[in-house]
Amino acid sequence: MIEVEDVHTYRGLNYVLQGVDLTIPDQQCTVLLGRNGMGKTTLVETVMGLLRPRTGNVRLDGREVAGRPSYEVARHGVALVPQGRHIFRSLSVEENLTLGARPPLEGHTGTTWTLDMVYELFPNLGDRRKNGGGQLSGGEQQMLAIGRALMTNPRLLLMDEPSEGLAPVIVDRVGDIVAQLRGEGLGVFLVEQNYALAVRSADTVNILASGTVVWRGTPAELDAAPDVRETHLGV
Repeated sequence: MIEVEDVHTYRGLNYVLQGVDLTIPDQQCTVLLGRNGMGKTTLVETVMGLLRPRTGNVRLDGREVAGRPSYEVARHGVALVPQGRHIFRSLSVEENLTLGARPPLEGHTGTTWTLDMVYELFPNLGDRRKNGGGQLSGGEQQMLAIGRALMTNPRLLLMDEPSEGLAPVIVDRVGDIVAQLRGEGLGVFLVEQNYALAVRSADTVNILASGTVVWRGTPAELDAAPDVRETHLGV
C-alpha cells in the first residue's frame, strides 16, 4: 500500500531521516522499533504529509504523495493516531469522534466505523460520551485518539507510540485492539518502543537507527537475534 524509497527528511537544520526504505503492505501490521531520537516520529509525519522530505519518494498505491498536504493523504484512506494523543480537551468525547468522521472509500470491504461501532469497541467512551476530553484518564484518551482515527474509515492506521505512558493492563488492551483491527482487514503501521507489544502485534518488524532502517524481519527472527536487539533496542 505504501512504499517509502530513499527518503531524506530534515527538522530545521537537523538531518533526521537519512535514506529510509520501507514497505507498508495492505491488511498487515508493520512495526517500526527504535530508541528515542532515531527518527520514528519523523518518518510517521513524513508518510502522513506533515513533513516534506528533502528527497525521496513516498508512494500510496503507486501514487506519489511525498510533500502532499496531510488532508490529501488522509482522503486516500490513511489515518493517524499521533504520539501524545492530541485530543481536543475542551470538546466532548462524542464531538472528538465526529469532528473528522467520513464514510469509507469506494470499494471498501472492511468494517464501516460509526459511533456505535466505536462505543462497542471502547465501552468506557460510550459511558462518558458527554464528558470533555480533558476529563478522561490517559488510557481513555488513547482509546479516544484511536476511535477518532477509526471514524475516518481508513484503510491504514498509523499509530505513533500508542503505549506511551500507559499502565501495563492498558498496553495489553492496545495489543488486543491492534490484533482485532488487523483481523478485520485494516492495515496498521505501529511505531513503538515497547518490545513485547511490538513483536506480539507484528507481521514484519523494522528497526530504525540513526535515521535509516538497519534491520527487517519477522518477530521470530528478531527473537532469535539477541545481538540485534541489544545493539539497537537495548533489550
